[in-house]
Amino acid sequence: MTGPLRDFEQTMLWRLRATVSDSPGSLARICTALAGQQISIVSMQTHPLPVGAVDEFLVRAPLALSRADLARAVAAGGGRDIWTEQADAHDLVDEPTHVLALATRTALDAAELPVALRRLFGRCTIRQFPNGGAKAAAGIDGHLMRLPVPSGDLIELSRPHLPFTPTEFARAQALVELDSLLGPRVPKVEARLTLPAGTDLTVRRADPEDKAAALAMHGRCSTDALRKRYHGPVKDADRYLDHLLDPRHGQTLAVETSDGRIVALAHLMWDDDSAEIALLVEDTWQRRGLGVDLLRRMAALALEAGVPTVYAVTHASNTGLISTMRRLSAPLDYQVEDGTLVITAHLSEATEQLPTPWPSR
Repeated sequence: MTGPLRDFEQTMLWRLRATVSDSPGSLARICTALAGQQISIVSMQTHPLPVGAVDEFLVRAPLALSRADLARAVAAGGGRDIWTEQADAHDLVDEPTHVLALATRTALDAAELPVALRRLFGRCTIRQFPNGGAKAAAGIDGHLMRLPVPSGDLIELSRPHLPFTPTEFARAQALVELDSLLGPRVPKVEARLTLPAGTDLTVRRADPEDKAAALAMHGRCSTDALRKRYHGPVKDADRYLDHLLDPRHGQTLAVETSDGRIVALAHLMWDDDSAEIALLVEDTWQRRGLGVDLLRRMAALALEAGVPTVYAVTHASNTGLISTMRRLSAPLDYQVEDGTLVITAHLSEATEQLPTPWPSR
């Protein structure tokens, strides 16, 4: 095969950044250097700095061109502090469209804020500190970004491989302000779940208003069930609910009977590039398939959020959870230490496609 299609197959997408001087022709020199290596510029944007600027490009380069060759071409054009990373088709969306899409998802669901920040900046660590994190100053400091929240908390992002820019800080601050302005919100999504015995249940997103029903479920659970779920003193189980039901920390699913009783809870909690999942099914409702259904829904929600791996922490003796995790048809990693078992599922390598979490949405 020859022609444009064949030429397209012999190229690779790259994202690159370089700091340039604030002088006429600096951008033109980099563009000329890239053209000299048969590199096509797909898109570019500029991040102004107090002195100079950071130019960011999405380029299509010949497949034979190495990362080092690409960096040398940029350096020859006058760029410094050069960063490169392979890109894919998802990066072809222009930046304003990308930011608007993230803002829309954040506006619809408070649980999307950390996901939106991660998608905005790529690989980064996100932590939230109560009461301003010892009054740390907001702003950017190289590889660290601190964002104040009107509630008094502070969100901290770190990205060791690439410094943040003032433009990125402004985008992140706009997302945080949007989230704070709209307040706690959980989308009203649900699905029907019919058990083999003919019992109809509802699976839906839970929120802080479900605390009383969740506490009542705790009261109906055995000590063994609570211990396997919370890995600590059973008397402390109730105090975790405020955190778990807060949508800013992740997503919680509840299984509800026709009379409004919650009989199972599942939690998906964001953790850097992964997410922790946890299940609690009331004793009298166990071994009916609720755990498998909830786990598959949470895994689908994780993939939908761009999170490729999930993990569960439990007692090494919890054979029920081990069996349930295996139903994901994904490669599993096991780590055991002092009787605690961590099971990690690589969802992107699953051999079966996960169902849509909310078919009616």
